[in-house]
Amino acid sequence: MTQFALHAQAATRALRALFDPTPLQRNDFLSARYEADIWLKREDLTPVRSYKLRGAFNAMRKVRDASPDQGHFVCASAGNHAQGVAFACRHFGVKGTIFMPVTTPQQKIDKTMTFGGDAIEIKLTGDYFDQTLAASKNFCAEVNAHFLSPFDDADVVEGQASVGVEILDQLGTPPDLVILPVGGGGLSAGVTAYLRATTPQTDFRFVEPLGGASMKAAVEAGDLVTLSHVNSFVDGAAVARLGGLPFSHLTWVDSDQILLAPEDRICTTMLEMLNVEGIVLEPAGALSIDVLPELADQIRGKTVVCVTSGGNFDFERLPEVKERAQRFAGLKKYFILRMPQRPGALKEFLSMLGPDDDIARFEYLKKSARNFGSVLIGIETKRAANFAALLEQLNNAGFSYRDITEDALLSEFLI
Repeated sequence: MTQFALHAQAATRALRALFDPTPLQRNDFLSARYEADIWLKREDLTPVRSYKLRGAFNAMRKVRDASPDQGHFVCASAGNHAQGVAFACRHFGVKGTIFMPVTTPQQKIDKTMTFGGDAIEIKLTGDYFDQTLAASKNFCAEVNAHFLSPFDDADVVEGQASVGVEILDQLGTPPDLVILPVGGGGLSAGVTAYLRATTPQTDFRFVEPLGGASMKAAVEAGDLVTLSHVNSFVDGAAVARLGGLPFSHLTWVDSDQILLAPEDRICTTMLEMLNVEGIVLEPAGALSIDVLPELADQIRGKTVVCVTSGGNFDFERLPEVKERAQRFAGLKKYFILRMPQRPGALKEFLSMLGPDDDIARFEYLKKSARNFGSVLIGIETKRAANFAALLEQLNNAGFSYRDITEDALLSEFLI
């Protein structure tokens, strides 16, 4: 067994001072659908509802062991890492200063304060995370505190490896495949380093959001790549640049092992797990389940572990998630309709709608000409095929329209 694996086991034992192992649950619904033995490693059920507590605790523990006088820790985060650091600070009785962007939702600030209590102070600075990160590091140097990276830290990676230790202990036999979500790479680096050392027959797949595929870019380039643009919807995994230390652990990964999950499709997975299984997952927490359809032919008859990395979902986002899921499934579309300004034109249009079609949005934009007016209209239906029948009727009747459902620029301004 490697030295890393031994340290990961020690980190796992130390974690028992905070919480019991998170459940490894066989999911009958997914197992039946894919004719496989599918297990969910429920990291959404830690005390802070994500695996981030593991790395923060282990790093803090080891720093304290090496330097008992170090009683001040600093991090920059607007999400799960902040909550993990806050929880660990309260546990160790040390001071924590947590930097968050000024745009951080109050709900996340309040949760972090709940976990940290009097042990932490939150500083809101910077409109963008890069500004927040720079301010936190400058402050850390000024007060001689210890900076806790969310993933680019050897002790953090070692702490995240405890997920792999628990999987093997709980399953009792090596899984055929482990599916891991990827953001900065700390979880993937830790879990794979442990399992490759203890169960070399286990295979892996890695999942990134389509709009934040920094690991795939790095693996294909053979070096770290900074993405020029990141879609922030999957906020727990939308990282512009993979961590350097995690990447050094993952140089063996082939590009074909990395799968990309479209943000709108992730929404369908989140809703299905909520409605069918009663499991609340944040977007990043749903990544490992979201790619199962792509792997259906490869996993049949095999034992598969999906790591559900977090459940910090703000239900105020639920309407957005439903909207994106409907659009991905082809059940909701938006049009700009050029409506003739004559008696009966609206009634004629409404008569074209089928029994399963419903108007979700109707907004008269402006009178663009004496004889025509523009209408923004959103339509929901129960079957995607219903739109073909509607559009055929519009064309036959000579109505002019434009489908803007996938037009990102117009959707941003109008929808």
